[in-house]
Amino acid sequence: MRVSVEEARCCGAGQCVLLVPEVFDQSVDDGIVVLLDATPPEELHGPVREAAAVCPGGAIDVEET
Repeated sequence: MRVSVEEARCCGAGQCVLLVPEVFDQSVDDGIVVLLDATPPEELHGPVREAAAVCPGGAIDVEET
């Protein structure tokens, strides 16, 4: 799995951080998503897919490798 984010589409809702804090964080300046791990371990794939699905801005892209 490879994860990427499009910061311009992020609205700062923070759902991704709540679901997978090992992979996502938020900037303290503006609340925009910060990607911590573009290739998360397999045990986090399910939560990462869920974070992408619930992202209100559609800012998270998941590529299955």
